[in-house]
Amino acid sequence: MRAIVCGAGIAGTALAWHLERAGWDVEMVERAPAFREGGYMIDFYGPGLEAAGRMGLRPRLEEVRHPVHEIGYVDGSGRQTSRLAVKEGFAEVVSLLRGDLARVLAEQVRAPVRYGTTVAAVRQDDGGVEVELTDGTRHEADLLVGADGVHSRVRELVLGPEERFIRYLDHHVAAYVVEDEDLSRLVGPRYRMLTVPHLMAGAYAVGGNRLALLFLRHEPDPAVPADPAASLREHFGQLGWILPEVLGRCPQPPELYYDQVTQVEAPRWSSGRVVLLGDACQAVSLFAGHGASLAVAAAWVLAGELRTAASGDLSPALDRYAARMRPVVGDVQSFGRRFLPWMAPSSRLRITARDWLLRLASLPGADRLFMNSLSPGGHRLIT
Repeated sequence: MRAIVCGAGIAGTALAWHLERAGWDVEMVERAPAFREGGYMIDFYGPGLEAAGRMGLRPRLEEVRHPVHEIGYVDGSGRQTSRLAVKEGFAEVVSLLRGDLARVLAEQVRAPVRYGTTVAAVRQDDGGVEVELTDGTRHEADLLVGADGVHSRVRELVLGPEERFIRYLDHHVAAYVVEDEDLSRLVGPRYRMLTVPHLMAGAYAVGGNRLALLFLRHEPDPAVPADPAASLREHFGQLGWILPEVLGRCPQPPELYYDQVTQVEAPRWSSGRVVLLGDACQAVSLFAGHGASLAVAAAWVLAGELRTAASGDLSPALDRYAARMRPVVGDVQSFGRRFLPWMAPSSRLRITARDWLLRLASLPGADRLFMNSLSPGGHRLIT
């Protein structure tokens, strides 16, 4: 059996890991010009971490994790307004850079990646699928996997235009990494956030004198600005704390990640011998906090169903995969929509209420309840 996986991120490489060990021939293509380093900080836990453990990847994840000892908010002068200490017992939340998780997975995959390339056309019949790539080459396979993100080209080709599937959540998000020894030491192994109405900026030291930065802004217009770095400086540059300094060193894409905050709601996850995976069909939004976990879990589920499929007809296996994953994804998407307004509150009153909630969560016993509330579903996916 042969698969073409479009998208060499977390979901695509996790599936390639499984397919290779099941004896499949895997070819991978990725529209980015090279492997994407860094990115934003993620919390990897739940079914994805369970799957990674069974894949034998937990020791490697421990090497690249950046433990969070404290979550807290500061004001424009850097003064702490609320905090929650993260106890050592929360070892089942692995905090790391998105790019580091992708690399851990990619290290275990034999298939080379054809970078700077994506799918241009798809033709399929009962016997297989023919894929034309943007480099002009044609390839035949038993299965085409669209693991190419929220703006999936594969989804567009087989299911229709992007606007049919995207739910815009009225926010823009940005992230990048700077190297600065003094700022890295100042922030330390604590996730620090500054919020004013409709704006949130966060920072966390990730080793090697690096500082990971994250920005969230309420914006009714989904259009991404022509100069995203200038837009960040315009909206966040006067807020104080460390922001004027780090924004003065803000790069342009691709080093700067800038996008809409969106969710994907696709009525179908497959068509014939083409199947979607990861954010292409199940994007929960960055602020639902569960996307990477669900991507790795979905790869586990899809691979498991494919192992039981007859070579002549993959459709029943693809349908079972979607039926198992869809309810979990729906729950996490709903959680993300409820949680997002607390990340960039709309008023100072709401900011004050959030600070009090965080203080209450610091009380004995309440901290575990608070952390558990951030793990909305998928605990029985990995069987």
